[in-house]
Amino acid sequence: MPKTVFFFHLFILLFFYSCTEKLSKKQFGLSATGKVGEIMVVCDQAIWESEIKKELDSQLTQFILPYFPDVATFEIKQRTTQEFKKGHKQWRNLLILSIDPKCDESEIIKEVDTYAESQLLIKIVAKNYNELLDICKHNLNKVHQLFDDMEWKRLALRYKEETNNQILSSIKKNFGFALVLPNGSKIVSKRDNFFRIEFPLDSKPIEFDRGFGQSASFTQSGLLIYQYPFSDSTQFELKNLLQARDTMLKYNVPHDVKGVYMGTQYHPLVYPEINTMWNMQSSLLGKEMRGMFQFLGKGDFKTGGAFWSFHFLNKNNKMVCVSGYVDAPPTVSWTYPLRKVQAVLKSISL
Repeated sequence: MPKTVFFFHLFILLFFYSCTEKLSKKQFGLSATGKVGEIMVVCDQAIWESEIKKELDSQLTQFILPYFPDVATFEIKQRTTQEFKKGHKQWRNLLILSIDPKCDESEIIKEVDTYAESQLLIKIVAKNYNELLDICKHNLNKVHQLFDDMEWKRLALRYKEETNNQILSSIKKNFGFALVLPNGSKIVSKRDNFFRIEFPLDSKPIEFDRGFGQSASFTQSGLLIYQYPFSDSTQFELKNLLQARDTMLKYNVPHDVKGVYMGTQYHPLVYPEINTMWNMQSSLLGKEMRGMFQFLGKGDFKTGGAFWSFHFLNKNNKMVCVSGYVDAPPTVSWTYPLRKVQAVLKSISL
């Protein structure tokens, strides 16, 4: 066989093999596994039981503030290299720690979609244990940020593929911005300056001593969208954002119980916090505000949950607030529903 023909056939073979590899993840459902809010750490047991575990616990399980009960960004699970090879390669967030005396220098490697779609894999390779410990002491905060960003990005990208055209068109027409929403979202209240949108209910089974369970705990979440005239930059100050929030919610978010409405919690432990925030495309700058809400207006009616808001100016020079809320029992983790809210807020664009 002539060399040119041989290499042509070899090229075709490699081309189709690479295409098959790329397509197989979609064709055979090799999407990332594991729960939102989990990082799988792959390392030898000796590494896991050393001082490195303390660094992993302190730097990778940071909290989303100021919520009560505490909401951890991540929970850590550990598997040995052997266990990992047998059945955990598709985990959505993977951190592999290894020691290789033959490596030229210690390094941190970032990979995306290695074993599954939307997977983030971080490898930390060191020449010896002391170097591995040093890397973990000084670089895990950066690693945490990579996992943190990927957690809401994969949700936002997933929601982008889901269809909510009628709702999105109404939001665009009324408020002048675009965003993505979980499939099954619906508008439950609609005025010129205020929309309330509910996300589909999430249920979590109650687990009993012998492992049996039933779906009993429901998490209700959604968005409150409102706008009002903009006059000057002082409106972006925390006290003014809170005043506008409390006014808008009092008249637009009533409870099922007559005379009760959604308000803000001002206890020192959960007093709302404010930060500067960019959207996903870094094209829109605004203020995010996180805190707790409660229902007010009638005696000691105190039930409530968490909120996460994004404030910005639209093209009509109006102040817009998109405020996600999570109403769930304290026995249920809020990590996933809050990540859903974060993904939607980050997706906003003018």
